[in-house]
Order: sequence, then C-alpha cells, then structure tokens
Amino acid sequence: MIEKDERCLTHMFAAEIMMHQILETNSVRTLDPEEADWFYTPVYTTCDLNRRGLPLLPKSGRIMRSAIQYISTNWPYWNRTQGADHFFVVPHDFGACFHFKEKQAIDRGILHLLERATLVQTFGQKNHVCLKDNSIVIPAYAPPQKIQAQLIHPDTPRSIFAYFRGCIYDVGNDPNGGYYARGARAAIWENFKDNPLFDISTEHPTTYYQDMQRSVFCLCPLGWAPWSPRLVEAVVFGCIPVIIADDIVLPFTDVIPWEDIGVFVDEKDVPDLDSILTSIPPEVIFRKQSLLANPLVKQAMLFNQPAQPGDAFHQVLNGLARKLPHGPDVFLSPGEKVLNWTADPVGDLKPW
Repeated sequence: MIEKDERCLTHMFAAEIMMHQILETNSVRTLDPEEADWFYTPVYTTCDLNRRGLPLLPKSGRIMRSAIQYISTNWPYWNRTQGADHFFVVPHDFGACFHFKEKQAIDRGILHLLERATLVQTFGQKNHVCLKDNSIVIPAYAPPQKIQAQLIHPDTPRSIFAYFRGCIYDVGNDPNGGYYARGARAAIWENFKDNPLFDISTEHPTTYYQDMQRSVFCLCPLGWAPWSPRLVEAVVFGCIPVIIADDIVLPFTDVIPWEDIGVFVDEKDVPDLDSILTSIPPEVIFRKQSLLANPLVKQAMLFNQPAQPGDAFHQVLNGLARKLPHGPDVFLSPGEKVLNWTADPVGDLKPW
C-alpha cells in the first residue's frame, strides 16, 4: 500500500501510518477482540496523493466510508456500539471533514459514520465543526531519525533572534491573496522582512534544522489550519515557539506546559511582534528555554519507532485510556500497558 509513494512515510500527515506500524508490534496489542478495549482501523486517507505529491484528500471520505462499510459488514464489533469503541487516525488539516480547503470542509462536516468514534486528529481548532469534542489532538509528524541526525551541540549560541521559513502567500490556492493564514503570514513578511532581528524567507535551506537550533524564537503562524510541523520542530530543537493562531487547540495539554514554553501572539497583533518579543525579560526567556530542554517535553512530540516511554504514541494511548468507562483513574505512567487493542481486518484495503 505505502510503497506507491515513500513520502507517505515522511510527510507531516504520516501519523496515520506510524500509529499502525507501532501498534503492530507493541505490547498493548491483542489478537483476541473479546479482550480489546479499543478497535483500531488503519485507513491511510492522506496517502491519496494528487499529481503534485501532496495529500489533498479528494477521495478520502470515500476511502473512510468504504473501510467502515467493510468492517461493519464483516466484523461484528462495530455494530455493537456504532463505532463508539473504535478509533481512527485522521491527521490532515480539517480532520474528519476530509477536505483541504476550509469552506468545503465546513460544508461537508464530519463524516456521519464517525459520529460515535474517537478521532485522533492533528487538526485542532476551537469551536470548529471539523474537530469533535472527544477527539485526541496530536502533533504533526516529524521524522525522529531525521531530527536526531540534525542535532547540534546544545551549547551552540542562539544568534538568530526570530526565525521563520515557509510559505507567505499561497498563490495556488489563494490567487487574490488576503485569505491564506488569515493574513498573518503576509503581515509578518510585510512588517519584518527588513528588520535585522527577524530572519524570514520563503526558501527552505538545507540548514533549516540547524538554524532553528541557533534561534531564540521560532515563529509558528497558522496556515490554512492553525497548526504546522514547525511547532513540533521548534519544541524539539529548543526554540521558543511563537504561536500565532488565535483558536488553536494544542496537543497533549495535560503533559506539555504550552503556556510556559511558548509565546502566544494574537493574529491582530502581528504588526507589533518586534516589540512583543523584545519586551520579554531575559529571565523569562531563560526559563522557557530550560523547560524546552526537558527531554520529556521533546519526547511527547515525536512518534518513535519503536515507541519509547512518554512519546506521542504513549500520549495517544493514555488519551484513549482516559476515555474508558472505568474512568480517568486508568491513567498510567508512560510505557505501562494501558489498554488492549485489535486492528479491524482491513489490511488488504487499498486506498489507491
């Protein structure tokens, strides 16, 4: 299935595949469905690639519908609860609305068949039709091996004050301008492109990861959706994330002290970003950097293979465990067995 495009294993939506691969060999797995607390259905909806090689989901809703039809017809457990004990990983921009453009996603709404299921979603936006109340919000996928290979000495001076690399104007999807990122990225560029404190460009250099490790602040503005992989990268590389996304729902808020490690700037205040950041006292910056240096914070942002205690995989398991009928006291230490699971038998389903 995934051999068709190796990018399925590395792009920012790859959590759908990582969760599957990790669960295959993890100790929480059971092959006895009567023992299982949860049923997991591996459906690779973001590997439905278009000709540009981007996961833009033109058929993803149909793929998910066909998977549910298959398991409800051939497997008795879905029908007991209409999927209330099933979870799906839907790691794209507008989650289970299955469209990469917000208006179309809102018009679609969440697939009706997923109403009772638990969704593990990268997409997190407050009061949005595409985020379910009982969803587990996860970080975007960043390849752990690639990140480890790019680590530089922790005592390297942070000589860059504020750093950003990424799209400013999405002319392909927003040819008239003004809508992409609700104008926040354009405001960053227009106000600070010539400011010596800001290192901003649309280019993505080979030194990108090293540059983040040399930066005090990493700007993390919204794109089409509130989140982006640079939020993960900033945390892992110890760069204080400057979160510019008014309604973002951040991952694993019970574990990651976002208010303490990050800086939150309202979208309307982007023109004042220089004064906001320069007014932060050195002792506050140092405290944030010290918290970011905690390996447990970094670990929670990564899907490791094999899974490691406290990593993103275990944070998902703990989120699922807290949803079990016997209550929130099932929360266990990272690495402990928190639930049994069984994969619904759709391994031969081809989303191509």
